[in-house]
Amino acid sequence: MSGYIGEFTALLFLSLALGLDAFSVSLGLGMQRLRLKRIALIGIVVGQFHVIMPFIGIILGRIISEQIGHLTTLAGGLLLIGIGAQIMFSAFNHQAKKIIQPIGGGLILLAFGLSIDSFSVGLSLGISGVKTIVALLLFGIISSILCWVGLLLGRKVRGFLGVYSELLGGSILIGFGFQLLFG
Repeated sequence: MSGYIGEFTALLFLSLALGLDAFSVSLGLGMQRLRLKRIALIGIVVGQFHVIMPFIGIILGRIISEQIGHLTTLAGGLLLIGIGAQIMFSAFNHQAKKIIQPIGGGLILLAFGLSIDSFSVGLSLGISGVKTIVALLLFGIISSILCWVGLLLGRKVRGFLGVYSELLGGSILIGFGFQLLFG
């Protein structure tokens, strides 16, 4: 029985660690003008990707080695840097339309970038043979909750920062992208 509790506790902490990136990026993203309906949808999609990506990683982890994990981290970091740079550029150029918004394809790209580290974790979990359903449910639920908290906090902070909120939000995305690449 203590083995199950230990494994659950480890998965819970791993879920929190994976969800913290969704929280920090959502904090920056929440500084944009987002409606509550959009915030709810973003959290759901990010949570779904935090289930799908590690599931794919678990399947592939049982088939291939861990060497692909470095490429996924590189792709996720570059994607977040690109989104952050675009947000900052649009803050300086008020006439520029935002290329990537958390709507449709932009939301899919954002959720993919946030969950790419979950894929790498899934690779290692697939090799270790962890309880797949429990891990995936925890990853999805925790990341959705942390994403919603970050978006709502960012929305509140936006009122205090005004015009500079987009610059701060973009810099948070860029900083997290660099942290993924070099951290």
